[in-house]
Parts: sequence; structure tokens; C-alpha cells
Amino acid sequence: MSKVYKQMKSINKITNGLLLGLLAVVAMACSSGNTSPRVPGPAVVSMIDVTRSEVTGVDTYPATVVPVNEVELRSQLSGYITKIFVKDGATVTKGQKLYEVDRTKYVASYQQEKSNLATAEANLARVEQDLKRYEALYAKDAIASQKVDYAKADYKSAVAEVAAAKARLSSSANDLQYSVVKAPFAGSIGLHQVREGTQVSPGQPLLNTISSDDPMAVDFVINEKEIPRFIRLKKEGQIDSLFRLAYTNGMQYPYQGRVLAMDRAVGRQTGTITIRLSFPNPDRELIPGMTMSVKVLNQDHGDQITIPFKAVVEQMGEYFVYVEQEGKANQLRIHLGTVVGDQVVVRDGLKGGERLVVDGLQKLRQGAPIQAATAK
Repeated sequence: MSKVYKQMKSINKITNGLLLGLLAVVAMACSSGNTSPRVPGPAVVSMIDVTRSEVTGVDTYPATVVPVNEVELRSQLSGYITKIFVKDGATVTKGQKLYEVDRTKYVASYQQEKSNLATAEANLARVEQDLKRYEALYAKDAIASQKVDYAKADYKSAVAEVAAAKARLSSSANDLQYSVVKAPFAGSIGLHQVREGTQVSPGQPLLNTISSDDPMAVDFVINEKEIPRFIRLKKEGQIDSLFRLAYTNGMQYPYQGRVLAMDRAVGRQTGTITIRLSFPNPDRELIPGMTMSVKVLNQDHGDQITIPFKAVVEQMGEYFVYVEQEGKANQLRIHLGTVVGDQVVVRDGLKGGERLVVDGLQKLRQGAPIQAATAK
């Protein structure tokens, strides 16, 4: 009996549930029959007028400071370093003495060759007098012509010997001169790679490196598409105002630069080319190897159309904005220029005066009705 009662109670619960569900469906059907579908209103967006403003558009390139002139200092002779005339990192002038290689044998060799030249010249003077005397006697038929021929041969031999002695003396003088390594131009030297007593030979080891200080060059790389632009900048008269330099901390270098040279060819694998600028460096603030930023004025200079960057929508690599046209959103494709703070220059696509949507872009599509938000 208890089992039958439990089954009857379960059936009643199921029946009650079905009745409640049926009533709910009927209520929803009645409710839907008494109301009309909602029509979405216009999207509420923020808009501004497109205007023009003064802009100083610059392109920034990573750059490296390099000396205009740089030379490795090496000995051309064999011997020991006997003197070092300057300190590490010194600033030197052109022709200043830097290193001296043991000069003992080179001085002796020079003196020997001077003596040899003097002997050869004395011998030349003697045979020249003999030749003149023999020629005078031959004119009087006092001696045979063979004697004159021998005198002429001796004279030619003496002339050749003098020439050879002069060549040997010049070579010895060069060796003596090379025994002192001098600065080929004004600049700064680095740390000494040798000390007094170091044995050196022609080309080995490296003594030091000297580089020029003022002016200083700055190298940076551009894409080959920009080459025509930089060729034009190089030819224009007022290019000095186009190039600026900045340190890694953002501080601007006080002097302006100019185009010094362009590399001869574009890299086959990179598609880039190196541009070299020249900057005055009177205070020695630029040091070879420094990493800097080159700022070059671009076409976005002067009176330009600028809009908030947040108003730009990117789609498949192209840029668009929405403007209000007869109460609806009209999508326009634009070409962007330089980003200046939170603004961006529009090079093409806007003329100025349009009502630009700046907020609420996520709600928009082409032709959607829009309404300006109430200003707070």
C-alpha cells in the first residue's frame, strides 16, 4: 500500500510541472502578441570637426657615430719601442710624435749611406775632370780616341753610382723617419696597445688607433624606397635644417647636420643603403661608437590635417575613419603620416571641415544612423 501511494505522489508532481510549463508558454505567447518589435535607435557617438594645425613632422632612424677619419697606427720597422710620447686617450695634432722604435741601427745606416754618397760624388767629380782633359787632348791629336772612350764610360759609371747612392740614402732616410710614428692628422688616440720595451715588426702588433674629432660623422640606414627623397635633400640648398641628432635619453644634440655621403650600392639581401651625415663636434660630445637617433624632417611639415589617432580604424592593413554625413556613418579610407603625440597627420582622404567620429567606433558600420553625444 505504501508503495502505491508513493507512485501516485510522483505522478502528481510530474503533472503539476507540465501544467506550469504550459501556462508559462501561453503567457509568453499572449505577451508577444500584444507588443511590437523594438526598433534600435541611432548609435550615440562623440564627434569633432576635422581641422588643420601646424606640424613639425620628423622621421626617426637609429644611428651610430663614426669618425670621418680613422687610422690604425702600426710600426713599419722592426725593433723595440723605446719611447711613448703621449698618454692614453690623448688629443694630438697632425705630425705630433707618438712612438719611437729603437733608432740606433737606422741612424748608423743613414750615416753610412751619406758617406757612400759623398764618395760617389767625389769619384764622379774626378772622372768628369779626366773626361774633359782627355777630350781636350784628343782635340789636339795628343791621345788616341780609345782613351777618350774609356773616360766617357768611367763618367757614365760614376753618374750611375751617384744615383744609386742617392737612392740608398733616401731609403735609409725613410727608415730613420719611420722609426718615429707620428699622428697623420689631428684627433684623439685610444689606449696604448704596447709599452716601452715591446718588440715590434712591420705591421705587428697594433700600436694604437687615432680618429678625428671635429667634424664627426653619423651613419644610419634607409630603405631603398627613400633614396629619391634623400638624393633630393642632398641637392637642396637648405638641408642643414633638416637633420637633427638626439641622445638615447631623448636630449637633443645642439648642432645641425648635413648629408656627407651616400653608400655606393643598395644591399642585395637587405634592400637598404647607408647615409652618412656630418655634424660639428667642437665640444667633443660625440664619441665614435655612440648610439644616437637621427631626426629628419619629412613632408608632414607646416599646415597639416591632424586627427586623434584613436579615431582611426585599421582593416586588412588599410586605415579608415567614420565621418557624419546626413546623420549616418560614412566610412572613408585615409593615408596616414607622422604621429605627433596622440594626433596623427592625414596625408590623403580628408579635406578639413568633416564631422569625425572619435568615440563609439565599435558600434558603427557603413550607413548606420548616428547621433552626437550630449557634451558633459
